[in-house]
Amino acid sequence: MAKRYCLLALLSMMLVGTGNAQQIIYSTLKDVMRQKGDTLTTLRIEKRNRNQIMLMGGADYKISVEGNHGLSRYLKSRCYAVQNDSLWYVNTRKVRYKRFRFGGWYAPAIWVKGNLYFCAQPVGSIAAEGEAPLNATRLGGEVGTAIASSGLVNSRVYYEIDTETGKVEFVDHQKMLLLLSDRPALRRAFRAEKSDSGEVIGRYLLQLQTKETRQGE
Repeated sequence: MAKRYCLLALLSMMLVGTGNAQQIIYSTLKDVMRQKGDTLTTLRIEKRNRNQIMLMGGADYKISVEGNHGLSRYLKSRCYAVQNDSLWYVNTRKVRYKRFRFGGWYAPAIWVKGNLYFCAQPVGSIAAEGEAPLNATRLGGEVGTAIASSGLVNSRVYYEIDTETGKVEFVDHQKMLLLLSDRPALRRAFRAEKSDSGEVIGRYLLQLQTKETRQGE
């Protein structure tokens, strides 16, 4: 309880009215779904470079608060997701694909049909089908992370977070066809695609998101 009160006190020093700020942090997936977050104005969102990802592993974005070590540590290890205006980021330390970890920091995410989809490096059997061997993703520590990242540092795929169960699934060709079931023209176009890369899948997810946004207007 004492730790919780300390954390709340730390956050309260940086809280502002929800109508004035667009940066919101969420502790859990349940908080995301209930829209129960803490609104801040001081988040620093940095794109990590290739060398950082190769040497240390993890996702594409570092989110912190300059000059506040305590809150930065909370964002790194305990926060589930961050909303910055219309952009979303998922803490990959808080999710797993089967038994495989993604490493630390944040992956960009989008909402489609009530679930969150984040873009991160291939892990597990997905990595095995690419450049890095499967056993490299199982190694622990910085050395194992560096080995895995060296072959996959530029590779990205999409994963779906089921917002009811928290389960993470890889968005492969069949999953994307299912998501496109009510968009026949897009579905036909996607059938011709030869890749499940983040670039390809992301393009179709964004088109689905655009449709949902327009319908909600």
